[in-house]
Amino acid sequence: MTIKLVIGGLTLNIISAYAPQVGLDEEIKRRFWEDLDEVVVSISPTEKLFIREDFNGHIGSVSTGYDEVHGGFGFGCRNGGGASLLDFAKAFRLMVDNSSFPKKEEQLVTFRSSRTATQIDFLLLIKDDKSLCKDCKVIPSDNLTTQHKLLVMDLDIRRKKKKRVVDDRLRIRWGRFTLSSALEMGEKLMAMGAWDRRGGCK
Repeated sequence: MTIKLVIGGLTLNIISAYAPQVGLDEEIKRRFWEDLDEVVVSISPTEKLFIREDFNGHIGSVSTGYDEVHGGFGFGCRNGGGASLLDFAKAFRLMVDNSSFPKKEEQLVTFRSSRTATQIDFLLLIKDDKSLCKDCKVIPSDNLTTQHKLLVMDLDIRRKKKKRVVDDRLRIRWGRFTLSSALEMGEKLMAMGAWDRRGGCK
């Protein structure tokens, strides 16, 4: 699912997706990545892109081999699904943003059950837009109906200021124009010969 928003003069594309589980057929996984590739390619390079997804893969706690897309603050050990996600991020110059901030375990783990604690939900954005994101973390809470935890991203998006048109023409500040200054200006204009004595222009 893709949502397009216009905020502060910027167009944001937000993609929400769900990757096939680890045990599913490789053909299903291949089609998923091809479909996601098509969606990303269709987005204009002048627009912003954010991907929120349950990738059903583990990128691991270290960035080895993927330093340009993995921030070095993941959780657990990398598996095949995580490697596919990192390869995808590399191909489209994306950053796995919830690996970019040092956090406690409870702010990294996105799925927790009685037996398992994993990081399988990720937020991605274009690397060149990394400065827009000020924080990314899991909000630990027992109020959610599923075992997935709420993953949030703090963005700083500012409205572009309109440039003022510079006008080189001289302007008279009429608010400061008094009777005495008007009489003084009249005398100067008459001395220059701009007006005749009756107040008309020559």
